[in-house]
Amino acid sequence: MLREVFDEDAELYDRARPGYPPPLVEALIDRAGLSPESRVLEVGPGTGQLTVPLARLGCRVTAVELGPALAAVARRNLRPFPNARVEVSAFEEWTLPEEPFDLVVSATAFHWVDLEVRVPKATAALAPGGTLALITTEHVAGGNWDQDFFDQVQRCYERWDPATPPGLRLPDEATLTPDTDELDHSEQLDTVQVQRFTQEITYSAPEYLDLLRTFSGHRALDPTALTGLLDSIRDLIDNQYGGSVTKRTLHELITARRRTTGALREPVVHTGGGSDTTP
Repeated sequence: MLREVFDEDAELYDRARPGYPPPLVEALIDRAGLSPESRVLEVGPGTGQLTVPLARLGCRVTAVELGPALAAVARRNLRPFPNARVEVSAFEEWTLPEEPFDLVVSATAFHWVDLEVRVPKATAALAPGGTLALITTEHVAGGNWDQDFFDQVQRCYERWDPATPPGLRLPDEATLTPDTDELDHSEQLDTVQVQRFTQEITYSAPEYLDLLRTFSGHRALDPTALTGLLDSIRDLIDNQYGGSVTKRTLHELITARRRTTGALREPVVHTGGGSDTTP
């Protein structure tokens, strides 16, 4: 399955994948009302990009990771935090403990979980009034990912990956609409809110290629095609962009509360978020 390719090189994943903007983490902590006594379940932690900041707060964190290699690196990163533990399992098959959680969170991973299982099971893991939080990641226009650069890099993809759709355009974040349908239609959730955060990171050519090697679509390419693609992107960055590229990412923090008995459904509220620029 495509979701299993991330486990093929856990050290690369840990090195190349960035963490989440601090304002996003702070908003999550505030939204869920977390304290050192809080119980947190994370679905698909990878190597701990979000897990470590939550564990640093002192929360009792249980992270359920599909990939054993990713889980091993996550455990290493979490060694300073005795209240955090990582279990290896597909979330669909993991047995929920009797004691519920104050927060169930999944960062750029929830879409890999079976559609029929993910929201009902995540909600069942929550205490009444607990928070379900999803963090999404979208590559958007910005940094020096202007249309000229994107057009040029698309030519690299079209040459080496015939499945590349023609005429792709990098979206403007202002045109994107939050997708909250699953949470909106859950009978067990209410108070759905969305906050947005942006992040810009500058990568050298080698750093950027490492990042690309962690993306599932790239890892699924034929090795010859992948090598050709990465070589052409390296040449583009080195020869026309001074050896580095600044990439802009939009993160959405989508939260909902598990309903308590007799609670009324509240309307969806989309709120503005902060921005964080990382050099």
